[in-house]
Amino acid sequence: MVSAGIIKTMNDTELATLKSDGRATGERFVGRSLLRGAGLRCPACGTGSMFRRYLKVADACPSCAEALHHHRADDAPPYFTIFIVGHIIVSLVLSVEMAYRPALWVHGAIWLPLTVILSLLFLPPVKGALVGLQWALLMHGFDPNAEEEFVPGGAPGEEEFHAVSDDGRA
Repeated sequence: MVSAGIIKTMNDTELATLKSDGRATGERFVGRSLLRGAGLRCPACGTGSMFRRYLKVADACPSCAEALHHHRADDAPPYFTIFIVGHIIVSLVLSVEMAYRPALWVHGAIWLPLTVILSLLFLPPVKGALVGLQWALLMHGFDPNAEEEFVPGGAPGEEEFHAVSDDGRA
């Protein structure tokens, strides 16, 4: 809920001001931000949805108007998803093989679909947690003290603005 530039979080005991460009100021807790992101919720307020589609992060939180477009998750969510799903599947494959010794086609029929399903289920929470982590650590433009910097693009019309923090990090 946004009221006179103040964001009220879910428990109503913490207050943070909202800058005109949609970036919240105030203390940011990493653990809570990770959990909120993994729950597919805004890392700032915990109520608004972080995603507008399956893996498309909303430009801003619909509840508190916190700007979320600064995230740079890139290849990290698939990497961590493969890491998590790989450990789950390999453990299960080895356990089933040692206990039942099924035919190879049974392994394929069980583990290939399960790997795809688990990957698709884990990817949004992992991406949400990474965006929450970036928000909590003031990375990639989530710093409320960062200024927008004009960066020319490769072709006409592709110019972009990037937030740069006081120490020059993008």
